[in-house]
Amino acid sequence: MATEADDAAAKSFSPPPSDKAGVYIYRDSRLGRALKKRVYVDGEVIGETGSKTYFYTLVEPGERKLSTESEFGENDLALQAVAGKNHYVRQAIKLGVLEGGAKLELVDEETGQEGVRSCKRAQ
Repeated sequence: MATEADDAAAKSFSPPPSDKAGVYIYRDSRLGRALKKRVYVDGEVIGETGSKTYFYTLVEPGERKLSTESEFGENDLALQAVAGKNHYVRQAIKLGVLEGGAKLELVDEETGQEGVRSCKRAQ
């Protein structure tokens, strides 16, 4: 997990640099507590979410592909990343046949900030 200082800094929701876009990917559900699900940005693993965790990363503006592991493969989300803006993506866990599934959904700023505040920053 990230330090308390890093967690607090990310939760200030400061705008990213003008040439980058910020992406918060959070999992605010307690469903499937023991499940860890990898999340990817443009095919690169940024980490594994657990219950009540989030990641923050900077990306290049433009179309980005966000993905998460799910029961039968990966679920993808196309994100149009805007320079100088933070984007909020919720990872939802759902119960599956053999293991839990996951999906990503883009949420508005207010919903995203509320969700991130209820979580701890992972690294």
